Amino acid sequence: MSGRWVGLREAAELLDTSTEAVRKRAARGSLRSNRQDGRVLVWVDEGRTEGGREAQVDREALLEAKDETIRLLEEQLRLRAEEIQRRDVIISQLTQATSNLTDRLRELEAPQEPPRGPQSAAEGAVEEPRPGGEASQEPSERSWWRRVFGG
Repeated sequence: MSGRWVGLREAAELLDTSTEAVRKRAARGSLRSNRQDGRVLVWVDEGRTEGGREAQVDREALLEAKDETIRLLEEQLRLRAEEIQRRDVIISQLTQATSNLTDRLRELEAPQEPPRGPQSAAEGAVEEPRPGGEASQEPSERSWWRRVFGG
């Protein structure tokens, strides 16, 4: 393990932290330190691991955590895809129902003409006056929505 002894300020720069943080780590023993001539020196190795120690990583635990995270993300992705598919089906069904209702509404609102037979008395018939004494000027067959909403 190759490294060197450096002062607090230089150690802080190398470890990308504050001088006070390096001082506290040295006091706690998490950084290897030494006091010479009233000055605190900290050991920094070439790999810039704290205190010259090799980073102790449980590789197996990291791989298991990574695999678990991937599994959870895949499960969320699968659920999201199912949810999107359900939404697409609902949207499709609603679009079809709207189209059917629009067609039916057009059928109901279409002007209904009386059947044309041989010219009969209907053509020559005179409209009878209403109780108010005036003849009606609107057709006898009104669309359903005009009857319901009074239009």
